[in-house]
Amino acid sequence: MRVIAARLLEWYDRHARVLPWRSPPGGAPPDPYRVWLSEVMLQQTTVAAVKPYYERFLARWPSVEALAAADNAELMAAWAGLGYYSRARNLLACARTLVAEHGGRFPGSAAELRRLPGIGDYTAGAIAAIAFGEPAAVVDGNVERVVSRLFALDNKPAVRARAAALTPAERPGDHAQAMMDLGATICTPKRPACAICPVRSDCRAFALGVQEAYPIRPAKAARPHRRGFAYWAEADGHVLLVTRPAKGLLGGMRALPTGAWGAAPSLADAPLSAEWRLLPEPVRHVFTHFSLDLSVACARVRRDEAAGEWWPIERLGEAGLPTLFDKAARLALRERMTETAIAC
Repeated sequence: MRVIAARLLEWYDRHARVLPWRSPPGGAPPDPYRVWLSEVMLQQTTVAAVKPYYERFLARWPSVEALAAADNAELMAAWAGLGYYSRARNLLACARTLVAEHGGRFPGSAAELRRLPGIGDYTAGAIAAIAFGEPAAVVDGNVERVVSRLFALDNKPAVRARAAALTPAERPGDHAQAMMDLGATICTPKRPACAICPVRSDCRAFALGVQEAYPIRPAKAARPHRRGFAYWAEADGHVLLVTRPAKGLLGGMRALPTGAWGAAPSLADAPLSAEWRLLPEPVRHVFTHFSLDLSVACARVRRDEAAGEWWPIERLGEAGLPTLFDKAARLALRERMTETAIAC
C-alpha cells in the first residue's frame, strides 16, 4: 500500500492538474471554503463546466459569511445551468449553519463535517483531507474506478475500505487529488492509458487484462418518459415567471409556469384562461430519473390575470432560468421573432 501511495504522489508532483481551487503539490492547504465550494459544484459535473461557475461564485461571494448572506433567488439564478439544483439549496443552508453555529469556521474532521447540511461522506472526506490534512478516505467516481481496478474489487464497501487503507498519513490531501487526477486523465472509463500509468505494475485488473470491466455496474433500469406543458404568457413586453416550490425538482428556481408532468398532460392545466397556441416542437430534456418532452404554449394576456413575477423579456437572460426553461423560453422567443418579422 505504501509503495502505491508513494508512486501516486511522485506522479502527482509532476503531473497535477492546475485548478483554481487547488494549492500546488506539497503547498500549504487551500482555504476550506474553496475546497467545499468546488467539491459541491463538481458533484455529477465536469471540471470544464464548473470552472467558470466557480470563479463567478468566488468573485461574488468570496467567503462563507458572504455566501450565508446571499439572497436565495440571487444564488439560485447564479447556479442556473449547472444542474442538480438541490446542491445550491444545500450550499446556502450549509453556509448559514456554519455562520450561525460555527462562527463561519469549518470543522476540521470528516466526522464533524458530515453533520453539516448537504455534506456527505465524500465531501466531508475531501475537505478534511485537502484542507485539514486528515487521512480521510475520499472516494468519488474517479477514485472508485482506480481502486476497483487496482485490486479487482467488485463492490463499493470493499472499494471504500481499500481506499481508506491506501490513504497515507503524510500528504493525504495530495494523495486524494492524485487519485482523482489519475482517474480523470489516465484510468478513464474507456480506453485507459495503462501504458503511462504510474501504478500499472500494481494493478490487478491490468494484469488480468480486464481493466474496462471494472468497476462492475448493475444493469440500469429503463428511464421513464413524461410529457408536459410550459406556458409563455406575455403582456406588455413582459413574460410571466413563477418560483418553483422549495422542495422538489428545480426547487426554488424561477421558471415558466407548467402543468403536471405525466403520461397524458392537458392544456386545461394552464395557469390562466387564454387562447394558447402550441409550438410545433417540444423541448426534450433528460433528468436523472426520467426524460421529458415539454411542449411550449404561448399566449398574450393581461398582467392582472395571473399572479407571479412579470419579467421584462429584453432582460430575460438575467432571470437565471434553469436549462430546461431556458430552452423553452428560447423556443418561444424564436417564434416571437418570426411573428414580428411576418408582421413587418
